[in-house]
Amino acid sequence: MPVRLTSPAQSRDAASSNGETTARLTCAFVNNMPDGAFDATERQFLGLVGTSDDLIDVRRYTFNGVPRGDVIAARIAHEYELVSEIPELRPDVLIVTGSNPVELLIDDEPYWDDLAELLTWASANVPAVLLSCLSAHAALKIFDGIERHHLPEKCTGVFTQHVNTDHPLSAGMEPEIVLAHSRTNAVATKHLEHAGYTIALGSREVGWGVATGQLGDADVVLVQGHPEYDPSSLLREYHRDARRYVLHERDDLPILPLHCVGPDDWDELVALHEEITTDARELEVLDMFPFEEAGARAPWPWRDDATRLYENWLSNITPRGD
Repeated sequence: MPVRLTSPAQSRDAASSNGETTARLTCAFVNNMPDGAFDATERQFLGLVGTSDDLIDVRRYTFNGVPRGDVIAARIAHEYELVSEIPELRPDVLIVTGSNPVELLIDDEPYWDDLAELLTWASANVPAVLLSCLSAHAALKIFDGIERHHLPEKCTGVFTQHVNTDHPLSAGMEPEIVLAHSRTNAVATKHLEHAGYTIALGSREVGWGVATGQLGDADVVLVQGHPEYDPSSLLREYHRDARRYVLHERDDLPILPLHCVGPDDWDELVALHEEITTDARELEVLDMFPFEEAGARAPWPWRDDATRLYENWLSNITPRGD
């Protein structure tokens, strides 16, 4: 069932009094991504929330400290609220996306104080919380004193995940699945387990993908992978990084995501990557590859399991009942 996007003037009581269907859950969705990924991130996360069998009311929020261009700023002003207004909603569910890290230390990020305040409030006031990538790492630092570590190179691609088949989030999954990952930082599985978290999806190659635990009174899902990604997400990220490299906007080499395109496009993409990183650092060479067409052909082997993950999570959340 699709989500129902609500405004500050709307509520469960207002919907009921207007004869509308009453939503089972109310969700605060915090989009912390930069402009280039802002729209796609909203579509991807809310697409998974919308796989629930129940109607879910969603209000959208963002942080003040993320630099914005005119187009996204105008959209935020019209459709989004600041995270400081979330307590007025008293949501059953809080989802906080990841973000593009711009600082070596996570607590130097420009929105850190607001993020820490939000997560601290949520730990005492929201029954169910899902935190993606950077926001998951932030929670581990705030509540458990666990520091993320910077990876020698970006972890990006589609990797096998070993499924904890006894975990409620993994119901209906095979013992092994695949999941997209994309990050420059990580928290080791052993630190997570030592702090009392349970791994639902993990990988020998790239560490844990999804884990659960408690943040105060809140049941929390920490996601270090990217089940929300669509099939072209990894290729789009590579194209962005490669373009910045050939334009000399960055000097660190772009990392080619594993299994980001179909087999018919892979050899050509590998050849392009080798050419721009070892010989021809030229935009004309990069533009010879059909990124849009290859992205449209890219496989999506994690889609069904991503849907199961969110269905399992949302179906087990009990509304706050107040």
